[in-house]
Amino acid sequence: MSTLESIARDCKEKMKRSIEYFERELRGIRTGRATTALIDYVKVDYYGNATDLRELAAISVPESSQLLVKPFDPSAKSEIVKAIETADLGLNPMVDGQTIRINVPPPSNERRKQLVGQVKKMAEDSRVSIRNERRDAIKQIDQLVKDKANGISEDQGKAARGNIEDLTKEHIGTIDQLCDKKAAEIEET
Repeated sequence: MSTLESIARDCKEKMKRSIEYFERELRGIRTGRATTALIDYVKVDYYGNATDLRELAAISVPESSQLLVKPFDPSAKSEIVKAIETADLGLNPMVDGQTIRINVPPPSNERRKQLVGQVKKMAEDSRVSIRNERRDAIKQIDQLVKDKANGISEDQGKAARGNIEDLTKEHIGTIDQLCDKKAAEIEET
């Protein structure tokens, strides 16, 4: 038997997860600055297994426009280079002894516009996810109010719905802030 408090708590938790997912997705969007998040999750064919690059190498940012990849297993170097090239990130890895250097060129104006559009689409997907959580929570509240055996009044249901609306506005506001910040980052570099 779910209560109004547990419905609100579950809804808030799911909305929070939507924001965390959006933040992770944003880290992978390229701005003009080098960041390890660009290639952390590139899949490398390592002995027949698709493995995240971050598990196979130490990735660092020696300069604002360069990434340095130091494979833990030097024999995996060529597979790492191939994976970065095929990841369609517009990056050109160069082998430098036991390391791989990747220069991160600033994106063109056209590419910046595409990236901003991509960020806005991801933000809208996150907003839709949050609105879906709101819809589900309100549906549960309405069912509790409708079932008179629960002893929940119309006023309690109305207050709970208001609480869910407030949570929705708060979380969508956070998505909007993250989206605007990332779009500004992309446009400034």
